[in-house]
Amino acid sequence: MNSTVSRRRTLHSARRSRPARQSSGGGPELRWVHDGIRYRVTLAPEVKFEREPVGGGWEPTELSEDVFASTALAIGGAPWREFLEYLPAAVREFLGGFSFNRMAALHVVSRCPLLLGELTRTPALTAFLAAHLTLRGGERAAWAEIGAVYEREGIFGVLQWLGLPASPQTLAILQSIADPDLPCRLLQPLRAALWEPEVIWTLSRAKRLTDEQLVRACHALAA
Repeated sequence: MNSTVSRRRTLHSARRSRPARQSSGGGPELRWVHDGIRYRVTLAPEVKFEREPVGGGWEPTELSEDVFASTALAIGGAPWREFLEYLPAAVREFLGGFSFNRMAALHVVSRCPLLLGELTRTPALTAFLAAHLTLRGGERAAWAEIGAVYEREGIFGVLQWLGLPASPQTLAILQSIADPDLPCRLLQPLRAALWEPEVIWTLSRAKRLTDEQLVRACHALAA
């Protein structure tokens, strides 16, 4: 069975849909628990990501890849649909293309709104941006730096910043990826593979790239 289909079926069966909570500002909010810590995303007056500290209340937070992944099981379709209705149409349409990585995609476009158009054209790039701390190292997220790179050098500057080849071929391959919900474990091998001319040649021939094709390309490089 196609791994992407299997993953989505598993997520669908595991979700328990319930109405989104209302934030103090009147709009819906998304809440979940990861490793015993409560998290929420609110809309008043803008998208905010928060966690509940030991003493109570809420404080701003950056979400890790593990926290992103936990939302796929903890937040069902009904809360997401209600939450998305309060977002601009362009953001709502963009997020509608994601399932497993929807919270990560929301995080990226909330932190780097200037990139929305680019990510709408190349949704698979979203996973690399969401995982930039893992891919590049560092102690804290670098959203302001990403925005500055984009303003100064455009999308090819962002590719280079992420350690990807800054070329039209790279962008075309990322645009050909059928499912933008790329598994985190695939990002580093794929990034390395895209530096190899034979991989670029093989992947650029496909009109739509599945997870299986990407995995095969990475395994071929490692062989």
